[in-house]
Amino acid sequence: MTPGARAAAAVDILTGIETGERPADDIAADYFRRRRYIGAKDRTQISAHVYGVLRHRAALDWWIARASHGDVTAGARSRMIAALLIADGWTQDDLAANFDGDRFRPTPLAPAEARLARGLHGRTLTHPEMPRAVANGMPDWLEPYLASVYGRHLEDEMAALNLPAPLDLRVNTLKTDRDGARRALAAEHVVAAPTPWSPLGLRLKHRAPLAATAAFKEGLIEVQDEGSQLAALLADARPGMRVVDFCAGAGGKSLALAAQMQNRGKLVACDVADWRLERAGRRLRRAGVSNVERRALADERDPWVKRHAANSKGGGFDRVLVDAPCLGIGSWRRNPDGKWRATPRDLAELVLRQRNILLSAARLVKPGGRLVYVTCSLLREENEAQAEGFLAASSEFALYPAARAWQETIGGRCPGGEDYLRLTPARHGTDGFFVAQFERCAASKVPHLTPTLFAPEGGEGDAAESSFPSPPFRGEREGPIAQQSEGEVGRTVDRDPKP
Repeated sequence: MTPGARAAAAVDILTGIETGERPADDIAADYFRRRRYIGAKDRTQISAHVYGVLRHRAALDWWIARASHGDVTAGARSRMIAALLIADGWTQDDLAANFDGDRFRPTPLAPAEARLARGLHGRTLTHPEMPRAVANGMPDWLEPYLASVYGRHLEDEMAALNLPAPLDLRVNTLKTDRDGARRALAAEHVVAAPTPWSPLGLRLKHRAPLAATAAFKEGLIEVQDEGSQLAALLADARPGMRVVDFCAGAGGKSLALAAQMQNRGKLVACDVADWRLERAGRRLRRAGVSNVERRALADERDPWVKRHAANSKGGGFDRVLVDAPCLGIGSWRRNPDGKWRATPRDLAELVLRQRNILLSAARLVKPGGRLVYVTCSLLREENEAQAEGFLAASSEFALYPAARAWQETIGGRCPGGEDYLRLTPARHGTDGFFVAQFERCAASKVPHLTPTLFAPEGGEGDAAESSFPSPPFRGEREGPIAQQSEGEVGRTVDRDPKP
């Protein structure tokens, strides 16, 4: 493909992202699937164009408004023009030669677009007059939330979130160890290095078509960010335990928990989307997992929860992991489109939904067991505030410090905090993650969950209660499609759109 044809394809994909509701990687995957003639190198470049625009959309829009004096509206085509000029190093002559309307190439520049191109000549992405949110590639409304968390370190954290994520793998200890997985990958010319924090992690040196490797086909590895691996490890699921993955999605953390349990005991993977659980079955079979029961729930108050609560006959679980729906800010490296979809209303609804899920899932924890709350968010409202609110409302639970859990499961000093684990791309090289654990007191009673714990009927909680494990901004995407970077968008490993 010519450079112009690749730019045209990127504009097509960006248009689909702007007008659709599905994640960018799904839209790109469908685009390439319908055009099998596009080769791997062209897919890589097209995807780099797409993700570059998504990452730097705020700065591109600022430049479009400034350089065109309002004559050009920000959209897929104008953002692509701006990105080619100020991020990819194209000249005005390059632009004119490739936007010529020839076969597969974009139509020639309109007069206003030509003026825009002249105004962008010699510019770079950043400018001292840019507002802080624009310069850091985030929505205006989120700036005060993130600034309250990071203060003077905000620029460093946002810069890391605007970089492409590495491709991390989790070694499936049901079938091999880390050295064995490395050797299997090396035999197929895939170079991987141990991750710095997770004892089960491997990080690829270069992108590779994992779907074609024997290591993947035989279930020796799973695609999973190192931060997600750590969250699962801290749950400390042991052989013989009874465990619930309450918001399991397509089973990324369920796979990790089952491996920790060595296929002994019982693990129930719950989700409101039974089609996700069905797709999780393929991953479970490939990994050799045999102790997982998949359970579709209507919502967080499904009768199954009451029947299996700790005060029911034979009920109660040793570990209940809640990988809660959230804005997914910690996964912006992989899903930069998510930042532009989120709204203040989404945050308000998610905060209520998270609280409701925690209160309901807590009923499943038996005395002496633990409730593990996980998000891929960076906001205090979705993290520490939720943990503190839960403890204030649940006297039968006590905080189980992250530092203690880390020492018991991984060893050494916890790198992400004492009470809670907080990971960020800038500080730890992982996706952003938060983990809080709560232990039920040994002699406590299980409270009856009354409707007063939830939003009044007709209130703002109604929209939030309908689909708790599968919100519009789930954030973390452990499955192989999501973990392919922009260099591999469209080359699917397993059709699991969400974890």
